[in-house]
Amino acid sequence: MEQEFLTTDGIIFDVDGTLWDSTPVVEKAWNAALSDKGHPELSVTADRLKGLFGLPMLDIIEDIIPNSTLREREEFLPVCSRYEFRYLEEESGIVYPGLREALSALKEKGIPLYIVSNCQSGYIELLFRKTGISEYFLDHICPGDTGKFKADNIRIIKERYGLKAPVYVGDTQMDADACKEAGVPIVYAAYGFGSVREPDLVIEAPKDLIVKVRKYE
Repeated sequence: MEQEFLTTDGIIFDVDGTLWDSTPVVEKAWNAALSDKGHPELSVTADRLKGLFGLPMLDIIEDIIPNSTLREREEFLPVCSRYEFRYLEEESGIVYPGLREALSALKEKGIPLYIVSNCQSGYIELLFRKTGISEYFLDHICPGDTGKFKADNIRIIKERYGLKAPVYVGDTQMDADACKEAGVPIVYAAYGFGSVREPDLVIEAPKDLIVKVRKYE
């Protein structure tokens, strides 16, 4: 049941569709990688990527390269990552309006902030380089770092910092499912890529977190 506000001792954020939108740039990178790896007949659009982001990388590749073997997907992953990182270093993703102000306000309230995303290793660090928001976050992990997916990584952050009432901010039902598995409330970022059936809290913009999330005492 959706609530008017949540109290928390730690906010964990998703990346794509929550902190920024990198899909216009990633579209170009993935199409270049597909051509490089001998798939010029295949292509992907930013809109299609928005429906896939949040899945593990190998699952995204399986959708984009149908009938590929696991070995082919594993070989494509580093090529795709190199193109993605190269293009994003040059162009960057689009940070959602009011994000920095929201992060600053939450930090001033004494609420520690974290990132858990189903991305490849190095992607969160790239986000930090391009946006300058690393100063607001205490920690970040992803499957590329731990070998585990979102629900388990949420648990890792929860246990590592002894959080009693963490919340997760994400934009897809996959995020909500991971939160349910991890026993953490989902704050649905309605400005992002997807939808959530039964969110605990809804925000229409990052700045909504300033008034809708309060520090757990």
